[in-house]
Amino acid sequence: MVRCPGQDTRYWTPEDIFDVKCPFCNKEIEFFKDEPFRVCPDCEAEVRNPKIDLGCAKWCKYAKECLGKMAPQDDGEVSMCDRLIAEMREVFGDDRLRISHSLKVLSFAEEILKHETGDPLTVRAAAILHDIGIQEAERKHNSSAGNYQELEGPPIAEKIMKKLNIHDEVIEHVCKIVGSHHSAKDIDTQEFRIIWDADWIVNIPDLYDLEKDNISELIECTFKTGYGKKMALKKYIN
Repeated sequence: MVRCPGQDTRYWTPEDIFDVKCPFCNKEIEFFKDEPFRVCPDCEAEVRNPKIDLGCAKWCKYAKECLGKMAPQDDGEVSMCDRLIAEMREVFGDDRLRISHSLKVLSFAEEILKHETGDPLTVRAAAILHDIGIQEAERKHNSSAGNYQELEGPPIAEKIMKKLNIHDEVIEHVCKIVGSHHSAKDIDTQEFRIIWDADWIVNIPDLYDLEKDNISELIECTFKTGYGKKMALKKYIN
């Protein structure tokens, strides 16, 4: 059997093997570029490869054998999640920082979802697309401020979800979350609360000094789900 050139290590460069921090415990995990997932050796969480490119999987008949559950399927929420990731990656291009951020938020949102009620597709779509307007905000307003993200994100998210034939009710709900994910204005659904907490878990180290600020009080006052709060306290306090 002829091996896919993308998987043939004879064509690889040193950059095709890299370390990714587990979004749950910060353990460094070594990835090969063609590995969709790795299980963290410390916390045993399933961590997505933020650099994987699923473009070829859209047409390759061996996608299932190559990528397993990351390969596009005919239906189902997991397949739609992967399609949304591919669309998000296309928008962000080579902006790996924002791709990685979106995938981290997705990982935390999926973990919270296991312990809280909520519509899985809405949660996953909102996690993947919550920052989708950030580049347009920078282009139009010369700023990545949250209010500009909330303004520019929903039209881009809506276009992506309509392209993938997602139901109108889900599109409307996700767009409301994208349009409020910094300000929490005009929405307080369970799905929004999950995204809010997942995004905060990822953002805390960038916004606060973990050594000086009262992170425990911040988490108690800011988080909106019981399990999200529990995860944040475990990650930053315990």
